[in-house]
Amino acid sequence: MDGRSFCPHCKHMLCWQDLFPVFSLIFLGGKCRYCRKKISIQYPLVELLTGILFVLTFNYLYPILTLFQGVSVLYWFYIVSVLVVIFIYDLKHYIIPDKVLFPAIVVAIVYNLIPPFHWPHLFYIFLAIAVASGFFLTIFLLSRGRAMGFGDVKLAILMGLLVGWPNILVALFLAFFFGAIIGIILMVFGKKGLKSEIPFGPFLIAGTFMAMLWAAPLINLYFRFFLIK
Repeated sequence: MDGRSFCPHCKHMLCWQDLFPVFSLIFLGGKCRYCRKKISIQYPLVELLTGILFVLTFNYLYPILTLFQGVSVLYWFYIVSVLVVIFIYDLKHYIIPDKVLFPAIVVAIVYNLIPPFHWPHLFYIFLAIAVASGFFLTIFLLSRGRAMGFGDVKLAILMGLLVGWPNILVALFLAFFFGAIIGIILMVFGKKGLKSEIPFGPFLIAGTFMAMLWAAPLINLYFRFFLIK
């Protein structure tokens, strides 16, 4: 998490020409320039995923960009990058890094206070934070950290800042929905058991992305098929 990028095999510091997403990997033939060992497919996949999310985010923001459109684009690209880092790190290490999460929370707070802002908007953000983090905190305390990590409680604060109310409900529903499906699949194939630890952060991140981009149509779809008879 610290310092410049380096090869995971030989630990050599990478030069600027080694850091072009996807293209450097292709140019180098999928191998490190220095030790010639194979580069994990994880890196180009993450780079491609981040690029796709950048495009989706910009496409979503473009119709509503204001005078501060440059700030908005940079802010949301930063948020996308943070969420991708948290997704991958929690998936691999079962930890949500505070050094990535806390700055993102501060930046999100500042962004939501940039004029012009509306007090009802801030109220709905606070409500989303209270509901999401309060829900996870309750699970954390009741289970004494066995059913839910405290990192998820902190991540819920960022989720509330990003999607607000009632979109936070969409993010949480999708996180639990996909988490349950993946958990069942892993148990069916013998990869996990009932007491196995599964990082929940990636599901929260996926739910947040979907709520950020498609909360309104998903809510409309829900009312159309489940509540309207």
